[in-house]
Amino acid sequence: MSFFITGTDTDVGKTYVTRLIIESLRAEGRDAVGYKPVSCGDRGDATILSEVSGGVDLDEINPVSLNTPLAPYVAGMLENRTVDPAELIAGYHNLAGKHAQVVVEGAGGWEVPIAANYRVSDLAADLKLPVVLVAGNKLGALNHIILTVNAIRAKGLTCAGIVLNQLEDEMDTAMITNKGVVEDLTGVPLLEHIIHGQDFLDVDAFLKI
Repeated sequence: MSFFITGTDTDVGKTYVTRLIIESLRAEGRDAVGYKPVSCGDRGDATILSEVSGGVDLDEINPVSLNTPLAPYVAGMLENRTVDPAELIAGYHNLAGKHAQVVVEGAGGWEVPIAANYRVSDLAADLKLPVVLVAGNKLGALNHIILTVNAIRAKGLTCAGIVLNQLEDEMDTAMITNKGVVEDLTGVPLLEHIIHGQDFLDVDAFLKI
Protein backbone atom coordinates (compact mmCIF):
# COMPACT_ATOMS: atom_id res chain seq x y z
CA MET A 1 0.00 0.00 0.00
CA SER A 2 1.09 3.57 -0.63
CA PHE A 3 1.45 5.94 2.31
CA PHE A 4 2.16 9.57 3.21
CA ILE A 5 5.26 10.66 5.13
CA THR A 6 4.90 13.71 7.33
CA GLY A 7 7.04 15.19 10.09
CA THR A 8 6.62 16.86 13.44
CA ASP A 9 8.61 19.75 11.96
CA THR A 10 11.01 20.58 9.17
CA ASP A 11 14.52 19.06 9.28
CA VAL A 12 13.48 15.95 11.22
CA GLY A 13 14.71 13.64 8.45
CA LYS A 14 11.66 13.01 6.26
CA THR A 15 13.68 12.62 3.07
CA TYR A 16 16.27 10.48 4.83
CA VAL A 17 13.57 8.17 6.17
CA THR A 18 11.68 8.13 2.87
CA ARG A 19 14.87 7.13 1.06
CA LEU A 20 15.52 4.30 3.50
CA ILE A 21 11.96 3.04 3.13
CA ILE A 22 12.07 3.05 -0.67
CA GLU A 23 15.49 1.40 -0.79
CA SER A 24 14.35 -1.29 1.62
CA LEU A 25 11.09 -1.95 -0.22
CA ARG A 26 12.87 -2.17 -3.56
CA ALA A 27 15.45 -4.53 -2.05
CA GLU A 28 12.49 -6.79 -1.25
CA GLY A 29 11.47 -6.72 -4.90
CA ARG A 30 8.67 -4.17 -4.44
CA ASP A 31 7.90 -1.68 -7.19
CA ALA A 32 8.12 1.30 -4.84
CA VAL A 33 8.83 4.89 -5.85
CA GLY A 34 8.94 8.22 -4.05
CA TYR A 35 6.85 11.31 -4.67
CA LYS A 36 7.70 14.84 -3.54
CA PRO A 37 4.65 16.87 -4.66
CA VAL A 38 6.16 20.28 -3.97
CA SER A 39 9.71 21.32 -3.13
CA CYS A 40 11.00 24.70 -1.95
CA GLY A 41 14.52 26.07 -2.16
CA ASP A 42 16.04 23.41 -4.39
CA ARG A 43 15.23 19.97 -5.74
CA GLY A 44 17.87 18.11 -3.74
CA ASP A 45 15.35 16.00 -1.82
CA ALA A 46 13.39 15.22 -4.97
CA THR A 47 16.60 14.24 -6.77
CA ILE A 48 17.39 11.76 -4.00
CA LEU A 49 13.92 10.23 -4.36
CA SER A 50 14.30 10.06 -8.13
CA GLU A 51 17.60 8.23 -7.82
CA VAL A 52 16.37 5.64 -5.31
CA SER A 53 13.20 5.12 -7.34
CA GLY A 54 15.13 3.60 -10.19
CA GLY A 55 15.60 6.82 -12.10
CA VAL A 56 11.98 7.92 -12.44
CA ASP A 57 11.93 11.31 -14.19
CA LEU A 58 12.47 14.17 -11.74
CA ASP A 59 9.42 16.09 -13.00
CA GLU A 60 7.23 13.08 -12.23
CA ILE A 61 8.72 12.74 -8.77
CA ASN A 62 8.46 16.49 -8.13
CA PRO A 63 5.89 18.27 -10.33
CA VAL A 64 6.03 21.63 -8.51
CA SER A 65 9.32 23.26 -7.58
CA LEU A 66 9.67 26.69 -5.95
CA ASN A 67 12.98 28.50 -5.57
CA THR A 68 12.47 30.10 -2.16
CA PRO A 69 13.19 27.96 0.94
CA LEU A 70 9.93 28.78 2.72
CA ALA A 71 6.51 27.21 3.10
CA PRO A 72 5.06 26.62 -0.40
CA TYR A 73 2.27 29.16 0.04
CA VAL A 74 4.70 31.88 1.14
CA ALA A 75 7.28 30.94 -1.51
CA GLY A 76 4.57 31.11 -4.14
CA MET A 77 3.53 34.58 -3.00
CA LEU A 78 7.12 35.84 -3.23
CA GLU A 79 7.57 34.28 -6.68
CA ASN A 80 4.16 35.40 -7.94
CA ARG A 81 3.10 31.78 -8.41
CA THR A 82 0.12 29.85 -7.17
CA VAL A 83 0.45 26.18 -6.32
CA ASP A 84 -2.51 24.26 -7.74
CA PRO A 85 -3.43 21.35 -5.43
CA ALA A 86 -5.05 19.55 -8.38
CA GLU A 87 -1.63 19.32 -10.02
CA LEU A 88 -0.16 17.68 -6.93
CA ILE A 89 -3.02 15.19 -6.71
CA ALA A 90 -2.76 14.39 -10.42
CA GLY A 91 0.98 13.80 -10.05
CA TYR A 92 0.35 11.20 -7.37
CA HIS A 93 -2.24 9.36 -9.46
CA ASN A 94 0.13 9.41 -12.42
CA LEU A 95 2.78 7.55 -10.42
CA ALA A 96 0.25 5.28 -8.71
CA GLY A 97 -0.98 4.21 -12.12
CA LYS A 98 2.50 3.05 -13.08
CA HIS A 99 3.91 1.67 -9.82
CA ALA A 100 2.64 -0.65 -7.11
CA GLN A 101 3.65 1.56 -4.18
CA VAL A 102 4.15 5.31 -3.91
CA VAL A 103 5.77 6.82 -0.81
CA VAL A 104 4.66 10.46 -0.67
CA GLU A 105 6.84 12.92 1.23
CA GLY A 106 5.10 16.05 2.45
CA ALA A 107 6.66 19.48 2.89
CA GLY A 108 7.69 20.44 6.41
CA GLY A 109 5.14 19.56 9.08
CA TRP A 110 1.50 18.50 9.01
CA GLU A 111 -0.12 21.93 8.75
CA VAL A 112 2.36 23.68 6.44
CA PRO A 113 0.40 25.85 3.98
CA ILE A 114 0.66 24.84 0.34
CA ALA A 115 -1.84 27.33 -1.10
CA ALA A 116 -4.55 29.61 0.27
CA ASN A 117 -6.80 27.50 2.50
CA TYR A 118 -4.90 24.34 1.55
CA ARG A 119 -2.30 22.63 3.71
CA VAL A 120 -0.18 19.50 3.72
CA SER A 121 -2.88 17.87 5.82
CA ASP A 122 -5.45 18.62 3.11
CA LEU A 123 -3.25 16.99 0.47
CA ALA A 124 -2.90 13.84 2.60
CA ALA A 125 -6.67 13.78 3.10
CA ASP A 126 -7.31 14.17 -0.63
CA LEU A 127 -4.92 11.31 -1.38
CA LYS A 128 -6.67 9.19 1.29
CA LEU A 129 -3.42 7.57 2.39
CA PRO A 130 -2.32 6.20 5.76
CA VAL A 131 0.24 8.48 7.38
CA VAL A 132 3.69 7.68 8.77
CA LEU A 133 4.97 10.30 11.19
CA VAL A 134 8.71 11.07 11.39
CA ALA A 135 9.97 12.76 14.53
CA GLY A 136 13.45 13.87 15.50
CA ASN A 137 14.20 12.03 18.74
CA LYS A 138 14.91 14.74 21.30
CA LEU A 139 13.52 16.48 24.37
CA GLY A 140 10.07 17.82 23.44
CA ALA A 141 9.42 15.20 20.77
CA LEU A 142 6.58 13.58 22.71
CA ASN A 143 4.56 16.80 22.74
CA HIS A 144 5.03 17.30 19.00
CA ILE A 145 4.23 13.67 18.26
CA ILE A 146 1.01 13.67 20.31
CA LEU A 147 -0.16 16.95 18.77
CA THR A 148 0.51 15.69 15.25
CA VAL A 149 -1.08 12.28 15.79
CA ASN A 150 -4.21 14.00 17.13
CA ALA A 151 -4.27 16.33 14.12
CA ILE A 152 -3.92 13.39 11.71
CA ARG A 153 -6.87 11.64 13.34
CA ALA A 154 -8.90 14.86 13.32
CA LYS A 155 -8.47 14.86 9.54
CA GLY A 156 -10.11 11.45 9.39
CA LEU A 157 -6.87 9.68 8.55
CA THR A 158 -4.96 6.81 10.13
CA CYS A 159 -1.53 7.37 11.61
CA ALA A 160 -0.09 3.99 10.65
CA GLY A 161 3.16 4.36 12.51
CA ILE A 162 5.87 6.54 13.98
CA VAL A 163 9.56 6.67 13.06
CA LEU A 164 11.91 8.12 15.66
CA ASN A 165 14.96 9.51 13.93
CA GLN A 166 18.04 9.81 16.13
CA LEU A 167 19.58 13.12 15.04
CA GLU A 168 22.68 12.89 17.25
CA ASP A 169 25.23 10.22 18.14
CA GLU A 170 24.78 10.58 21.89
CA MET A 171 21.49 9.57 23.53
CA ASP A 172 20.25 11.43 26.60
CA THR A 173 17.50 10.36 29.01
CA ALA A 174 14.72 11.94 26.94
CA MET A 175 15.84 10.15 23.79
CA ILE A 176 16.01 6.79 25.56
CA THR A 177 12.64 7.12 27.28
CA ASN A 178 10.83 8.51 24.20
CA LYS A 179 11.32 5.17 22.52
CA GLY A 180 9.80 3.31 25.43
CA VAL A 181 6.63 5.37 25.95
CA VAL A 182 5.59 6.74 22.54
CA GLU A 183 3.34 3.79 21.67
CA ASP A 184 1.54 3.90 25.03
CA LEU A 185 0.96 7.65 24.77
CA THR A 186 -0.39 7.63 21.21
CA GLY A 187 -1.73 4.16 20.49
CA VAL A 188 0.38 4.24 17.32
CA PRO A 189 3.05 1.60 16.64
CA LEU A 190 6.70 2.62 16.66
CA LEU A 191 7.78 1.30 13.27
CA GLU A 192 11.46 2.13 13.61
CA HIS A 193 13.97 3.86 15.85
CA ILE A 194 16.68 4.97 13.45
CA ILE A 195 20.14 5.37 14.93
CA HIS A 196 22.12 8.38 13.72
CA GLY A 197 23.65 7.61 10.31
CA GLN A 198 21.85 4.28 9.91
CA ASP A 199 21.62 3.24 6.25
CA PHE A 200 19.05 0.44 6.52
CA LEU A 201 15.77 -0.34 8.29
CA ASP A 202 13.58 -3.30 9.12
CA VAL A 203 11.11 -3.22 6.25
CA ASP A 204 8.67 -5.78 7.67
CA ALA A 205 6.65 -3.21 9.62
CA PHE A 206 6.26 -1.03 6.53
CA LEU A 207 5.07 -3.97 4.44
CA LYS A 208 2.07 -4.29 6.78
CA ILE A 209 0.83 -0.72 6.30
